[in-house]
Amino acid sequence: MSSLAHSPSSPVQYTDEASCVAAVTHGCSADEEEEERQKEEGTPDTPRKERERESRSSASARPYDTPTVPCDLRPRPRTMCHVIVTCRSMLWTLLSIVAAFSELIAFLSTDWLVGFPRTPDAVFSPHGATAAGEAYRPTLGIYGRCIRLPHLRRGVLCGPYAVHFGEIASGFWQATSIFLAAGILLLCAVAFISVFTMCFQSIMKKSIFNVCGLLQAIAGLFLIMGLMLYPAGWGSDKVQLYCGPDAAPYQLGLCSMGWAFYTALGGTVLTFICAVFSAQAEIATSSDKVQEEIEEGKSLICLL
Repeated sequence: MSSLAHSPSSPVQYTDEASCVAAVTHGCSADEEEEERQKEEGTPDTPRKERERESRSSASARPYDTPTVPCDLRPRPRTMCHVIVTCRSMLWTLLSIVAAFSELIAFLSTDWLVGFPRTPDAVFSPHGATAAGEAYRPTLGIYGRCIRLPHLRRGVLCGPYAVHFGEIASGFWQATSIFLAAGILLLCAVAFISVFTMCFQSIMKKSIFNVCGLLQAIAGLFLIMGLMLYPAGWGSDKVQLYCGPDAAPYQLGLCSMGWAFYTALGGTVLTFICAVFSAQAEIATSSDKVQEEIEEGKSLICLL
């Protein structure tokens, strides 16, 4: 009865490819052992045994996808990469890049504070006479400054005044640097990832838009902390050299705010807008229209 259970008329169903291959291999080895045993004993084959051996040999010689051994060992096609482009996802990507670059440019700039107008020291002309320099307004950043020196022909000299982190004007500005750097690092990472959201919409089974939106919200909190601590350092000696003795925490004195501070503030607002708008980008790329395009077999999907 066991031989009939494995006959071609009643094929065996295998759960995986490994068991299928093992069964075929076992059948071949069983035939070889039976033949060797009969040769040693000198026992002639009976018609029933011959039929069983022929049935097993014919089953092993057939392809794996025949009804005798119903398992498919052919390589399966890989999942196609779908490029999904929507207006909302592209707008979120563009705003994410703009927010990251605006914060980075503001952090590197020296135009956070604009000092009161002053005239550089008198300089010697080529003929030996003295000439007074033109009035200008120096600028001071978190770790850099721009001043005009009389002995320089190019005029304004810009560069870092702090060679080491401990030389930054005040402890509040040091904390500002840490918070801004952490926020900018997260924004740059999101801006880099956002470029690839057209091809990959999930990461570790999580929506990549939701993950990036969360990172942008955390970066926005870091930026707010940095901007709130920045005015607390206006009472340092370095700031008073540029803004006068009336400068104090949260009091500018004779200085005015430069464009870098407003750029950082606008980038922070844009960061929170991107964090909220990431949900709309997720909805746009997972809509029913997108699923219909995928079912039709399209690899490039562009929707308004």
